[in-house]
Amino acid sequence: MWTEATRSRMARIEKKTKRYSTDLTDEEWCLIEPLMPQKADTGRPRSVDLREVLNALRYLARTGCGWRLLPKNFPPWQTVYWWFRHLLRRLLFQTIHDVALMIDRERAGREASPSAGVVDSQSVKAPAAAERGYDAGKKINGRKRHIAVDTDGRLLMVNLTTADISDSAGAQKILEAMRKRWPWMKHLFADSAYDRKKLMDKAAFLDFTIEVVRRTDTEPGFKVVPRRWVVERTFGWMTRWRRLVRDYEARIDVSGGMMQLAMASLLLRRVCQ
Repeated sequence: MWTEATRSRMARIEKKTKRYSTDLTDEEWCLIEPLMPQKADTGRPRSVDLREVLNALRYLARTGCGWRLLPKNFPPWQTVYWWFRHLLRRLLFQTIHDVALMIDRERAGREASPSAGVVDSQSVKAPAAAERGYDAGKKINGRKRHIAVDTDGRLLMVNLTTADISDSAGAQKILEAMRKRWPWMKHLFADSAYDRKKLMDKAAFLDFTIEVVRRTDTEPGFKVVPRRWVVERTFGWMTRWRRLVRDYEARIDVSGGMMQLAMASLLLRRVCQ
């Protein structure tokens, strides 16, 4: 919910960026500029401003506009899309997100690498996806976002599948990737959909402990459940970025890149502001 403090903060950011509130501030750019690709020593000199490319990508993700509908004061949409794919292959958005995540955790008085987290999934419509599945429980035809977050809701890992893949099957790949990317992770909280033998056996093999947090009431509808509410808040943060309300991407890697871009921008702003 927008409060007076939120409106005041957004007004200060717009005044600082002198254009859109999604533009990178000088503090944010100073933090990520060393991570950007350097100019080549040979060939034609680079003419595009990578800061403007990132500004265009953040504007697109936040407003949900199409590639061809980017404002004219950004570089041409073809250039922005080419650089998006190039930076995605270089894992730049993931790197920016992880660096900002560790800085934010240390700023909050925690260890840089998390040791506990929460897993859950979200089914979203994907009208442009080449492959889709039907989630009979949510009655959604599209893709499913399997995510793991730390105990404060920061995104740690994402696995995108078709919506017909079960929660436990999607979480198995998250466990494999988590062990390599966040080696100190030991404990995960989940709901009853993850209480499956194959997943529990794999978790034990990878030295994870999965604690199933069950609802204590039988009434239908959303209820705030200890530990599990954190990941629901993360889904809420995602859908504030209108490009993520649905999965508008045809390619699954582009969809994952949009999620990393949005959450990296959120953490970067939190660290710098």
